[in-house]
Amino acid sequence: MSDVERGLESRWRRILAATPTRGPVSWLVEFLAFGLKQAWACVFGGALLAVIFAARLWYPDDAALARNDFLTLAAVGIQIVMIATRLETFRELRVIVLFHIVGTVMEIFKTDVGSWMYEGEGLLRIAGVPLFSGFMYAAVGSYLVRVYRLFDLRFTRYPPVWATAILAAVIYANFFTHHFIWDLRWVLLAAVVVLFARTWMHFRVFRRTLRMPVLLAFLLVALFIWFAENIATFSQAWSYPDQMEGWQLVSIAKLGSWFLLMIISVVLVTWVYPPRRPDSATRPG
Repeated sequence: MSDVERGLESRWRRILAATPTRGPVSWLVEFLAFGLKQAWACVFGGALLAVIFAARLWYPDDAALARNDFLTLAAVGIQIVMIATRLETFRELRVIVLFHIVGTVMEIFKTDVGSWMYEGEGLLRIAGVPLFSGFMYAAVGSYLVRVYRLFDLRFTRYPPVWATAILAAVIYANFFTHHFIWDLRWVLLAAVVVLFARTWMHFRVFRRTLRMPVLLAFLLVALFIWFAENIATFSQAWSYPDQMEGWQLVSIAKLGSWFLLMIISVVLVTWVYPPRRPDSATRPG
């Protein structure tokens, strides 16, 4: 946990320490603390999404700087602020940059085969893909590394890391190969369920440490990303083929893709924060 976050948590704890330790009020306090930590973990993604939405409403069409280039520069600025204020560490930046690279490679391929498309011009792009697109994947990485620290995540019966890495590699490959050969999506979803079926995630809120099946956690994060994706496509950051004639909700079937992406994301995060058991004494710093 960064010095900034330690200071904020210390203040929150002093304020909440005077609240009841039992009864409905205590659970309300835990719920409030959970919401505050989640919002704090989303600060990078939330800021980026706010900029995308604001640019859709107010960025002038005749501006000298293309909107996509503005979004890229804004994303770079947000990342610099995150590092300068120590909301993210350089150690965590490694995995966030890796998210950026993995996401950009996928974006280049997916736009080339017509899975989705970007509008507008700009100089800061690769093969027609604006560079801000990679920051949307980086936002997922930022959320995961921050939520790991803020909630002091621990796991019981976590599968072998090598097995999760192999599964993540196959999932990533399938995002490309299913355009040419069999789509293994349902097989991979089943493999995820089998691999993580017995895994529980333990997370510290305020006074209480709770737990939930890790598969449920994956699904909830995937659902959250789907909501964010709808805001982004409404803001015309990109469009799916069925949205070209007018915006509509992103297909709920995309939840499966985001669920599988969670496995890739979790494996990348284990590069920085290896999974720990509840009885482990070391906390991420």
